[in-house]
Amino acid sequence: MQRLLRYARWDADAVRDDIRTYAVDHLGTDDGGVLIVDETGFLKKGRASAGVQRQYTGTAGRIENSQVGVFLAYATSRGRALIDRRLYLPEQSWCTDPERRQAAGIPRTVRFATKPRLAWEMIAVARDAGVEAAWVTGDEAYGQDPQLRAALEARGTGYVHAVACSTRVRINHGRTPIRADTLAERLPATAWQRQSAGPGAKGPRYYDWAWIHIDVDEHRHLLIRRNRTSGELAFYLCWSPTTATLPELVRVAGVRWSVEECFQAAKTQVGLDHYQVRHWTSWHRHITLAMLALVFLSAVAADAAPKRPADLHRSARSSEPISLTVQEIRHLLTAVFGQPALTAARLLHWSIWRRRHQATARHSHYRRRSADEPAG
Repeated sequence: MQRLLRYARWDADAVRDDIRTYAVDHLGTDDGGVLIVDETGFLKKGRASAGVQRQYTGTAGRIENSQVGVFLAYATSRGRALIDRRLYLPEQSWCTDPERRQAAGIPRTVRFATKPRLAWEMIAVARDAGVEAAWVTGDEAYGQDPQLRAALEARGTGYVHAVACSTRVRINHGRTPIRADTLAERLPATAWQRQSAGPGAKGPRYYDWAWIHIDVDEHRHLLIRRNRTSGELAFYLCWSPTTATLPELVRVAGVRWSVEECFQAAKTQVGLDHYQVRHWTSWHRHITLAMLALVFLSAVAADAAPKRPADLHRSARSSEPISLTVQEIRHLLTAVFGQPALTAARLLHWSIWRRRHQATARHSHYRRRSADEPAG
């Protein structure tokens, strides 16, 4: 494995390109997909691993000694997968230290780039490769960057980016910008609409939403989400090259969580963070192979999902097992290769049993959520 990751002759970026093409071919839909940018941390000890330093990572929820990777995910109604990656290289502790760079195998051509800049590089590469995606979304770390937003607008790609409550916007041709949270407080009750941000583990994820035209551009909005229970607010800056509807913006905002599901599946199912390498090349190779495994499992799950409306209706009943998931497919493959004595019939029997019980639990959650949902 060490030879494969460090010394064997193969191009990780070429494999990355194959992953991107495979994802579009197997997960793509006629209405295109959504590109999602986000980062995840890899906790490490010592100071020899490329890019490692004490820095904040959402993986731990605090400042830890870690590496941080910026990723691009591709999500459609058929599934989602990671299609590109960049290792973030801190400026002070790495970019200006030639000896440290050489020891970790960092190419001379690699220069400091902010995380939003890395995100834009991946988006541009994906679009140049023909990936059809009308929207890009990301959290505050990317939504707050004006250069990323400007680059997307210049490319004609719509975005729904989370931003801080302190973000200032102009409305009604006003000269003085207003804080987003102040603007939300002034909205009348009629401005809020209940919309689902997509299905969740316990049923549709309903929130109250409001949207406001900002600046003088009819294609530019401030989107506000309000939690129905706690009243907590979240804010999004939105832009689209053509007219967009509120349900469309809500859908894209809800899709952003797909990248978190990708990280969870990649780390628990295909070992995204299970590596012991320090070299720049080795990191990219390991991450690329984990992405390859994940997109394969996602494609198999997508092909196994019900396709006809009648099948979709029947699969929602508690008596029918849920569709094969990435986790279940990985479990079956592990059992086949790890315990060849087990027959296919026995494996399938236990798979159906597990998925039927999962369907029963999901059905109960959906019924409870429907009962709690007020009429109208």
